Amino acid sequence: MKILTVIGARPQFIKAAAVSHRVAGSEGVEEVLIHTGQHFDPGMSEVFFNELGIPEARYNLGISSLSHGAMTGRMLEEIEKIVIAEKPDWMLVYGDTNSTLAGALAASKLNIPVAHVEAGLRSANMRMPEEQNRILTDNISKVLFCPTDTAMANLTREGFGSRDVSILNVGDVMLDVVMLFRDKAKPPAWFSELRAEGGFILSTVHRAENTDGHESLSEIIVALNTLHRRLPVVMPVHPRTRNTLAGFSVPIEFYLVDPVSYLEMVYLLANCSLVATDSGGLQKEAYFQGKPCITLREQTEWTELVSMGVNRIVGTDRARIVASANDFLDQGPKLCLGDAYGDGRAAEKIVSALQE
Repeated sequence: MKILTVIGARPQFIKAAAVSHRVAGSEGVEEVLIHTGQHFDPGMSEVFFNELGIPEARYNLGISSLSHGAMTGRMLEEIEKIVIAEKPDWMLVYGDTNSTLAGALAASKLNIPVAHVEAGLRSANMRMPEEQNRILTDNISKVLFCPTDTAMANLTREGFGSRDVSILNVGDVMLDVVMLFRDKAKPPAWFSELRAEGGFILSTVHRAENTDGHESLSEIIVALNTLHRRLPVVMPVHPRTRNTLAGFSVPIEFYLVDPVSYLEMVYLLANCSLVATDSGGLQKEAYFQGKPCITLREQTEWTELVSMGVNRIVGTDRARIVASANDFLDQGPKLCLGDAYGDGRAAEKIVSALQE
């Protein structure tokens, strides 16, 4: 069996690590990796391959820094050529990026079955490119690997149960990766200089809805400046955000640092007091490390975290951000990890299902 896997962004590298490890130990299964180049910076790409033992991509398309239409179109064109040449049994795609949709479209149009990891997630905000990508990908996939019961319910509500597709709750591959690598966490080289031994707030901001709007980003910065006076705020800066901040008028009082590797992020999550992010994946990673999270968006696809009370949707209003962060910090104790995201065997279930 040959699996053609498309990845292109940091979260996909991490998720693919778990499945690639499982494929490597499975007899009669070959995986061919396509790296679209959507995240091309070494700190957002190469370091994850090296650190997590991901096999070298056979194809690296180098497609990045384009508009959504241009990027998806060029990826579709190049991936189609590879599908024709490789003749895979399955196309495996992850998540909700332009790389995800391009891989799924290329395979589907050539009648290669698509398997979607993280199927069924919904934020109910069709203005988000990620929401568009995940819904379109689900609708052309043959196997839908859901991470949660909520994702399963979303697909059932949308009528997928009456279609000729397989819908499986395999759990979350991110939990697999945490279990594989949690003992290898390491501090970033700069961490000792921050004097954050008494705790800190870990923040990331990268979504276009926040970084492209001056008002939204200003509100976030002012809120983080306020929180920094109580507890150090540390923000690994996504290249997109760094470019935006370069000419920004609002002063930044908290710590801006370069992007971190996965093992460094695991260390930061394990040692922080709170996470403030607009990232989908980091919301879950915070939970896996027993840390509360405030989400700098008006929706989340990980709704079970909100239901459990471990994640609060605060948008970009400075007052909501500061109030929710202070409330979580005042509560103090760590959260307890439940089984909402499976048992850490998602990769095993994914490979077994494709073999069957």
